[in-house]
Amino acid sequence: MTIDANTRLYAVIGDPVAHSLSPAMHNAAFEQTGYNGAYTAFRVTDLPGAIAGIRALDIHGLSVTIPHKVAVMDLLDEIDPLARRIGAVNTIVNEDGRLFGFNSDSPGAMAALLEKTPVAHRRVAVIGAGGAARALAHGIREYGGRLTVVNRSVDKGQRLAGELESDFCPLADFSGVGYDILVNTTSVGMVPKTDRMPVGYACLRPGMTVMDIVYNPLETKLLKAAREAGCAVVDGVAMFVHQGALQFERWTGLKAPVQLMKRTVIDALKQTGEKERGSHD
Repeated sequence: MTIDANTRLYAVIGDPVAHSLSPAMHNAAFEQTGYNGAYTAFRVTDLPGAIAGIRALDIHGLSVTIPHKVAVMDLLDEIDPLARRIGAVNTIVNEDGRLFGFNSDSPGAMAALLEKTPVAHRRVAVIGAGGAARALAHGIREYGGRLTVVNRSVDKGQRLAGELESDFCPLADFSGVGYDILVNTTSVGMVPKTDRMPVGYACLRPGMTVMDIVYNPLETKLLKAAREAGCAVVDGVAMFVHQGALQFERWTGLKAPVQLMKRTVIDALKQTGEKERGSHD
């Protein structure tokens, strides 16, 4: 990849972002398609300052991750109707200084989930009430699932459930009984705190489909426990790649090399795992 004065810059903003594989995935896609772009990661704690910087530096596009997906909406010039309904933005396009917000999480997540299970008429528990939870919850409702929002904070969880005319269950009271699909949209279990699960083992029932949007590590403690309990599992790589492909196409107008992006992410995760194992030997 050659970087010159015409290279278009893209980035992911969030806190934390050191674990992100978005740079590896998108740079591989740029190189494969011959697109003159470069993608990096910025740890952002001052969100208004960062958005002002994007305009000033003419950064062409952004991925937005935890914890900025909701707050960033007030700083943009225009928001796509789907992102507005969801109440979260994870993709920004800069068109001559005007910033447009989109949400690729929802269609990306649903594409990943529907590869493994139908959603219509199924009882679905979505853990969390942040930006990713909003994206998943809207997708579940759109595809006819019977949604329950499960969250540690009662106020925040009830608010999201109320917006979607869905049920709410406090995380402390969740048993898993009667649910067909369980989706974790929180960061619980993500590197470096990989020894955690958002729910207990008893909440995992044989025949349930369990999805975790955390992709680093590739197999979270939740997914390992779900597999052992006889559940079908959907790992975070599937959603991550699907939503990333939609971002790539939005930014470049080119067809995303989806299989290459998936291989790049999986290879990077395997290398990370090998390094971590080596450091513990």
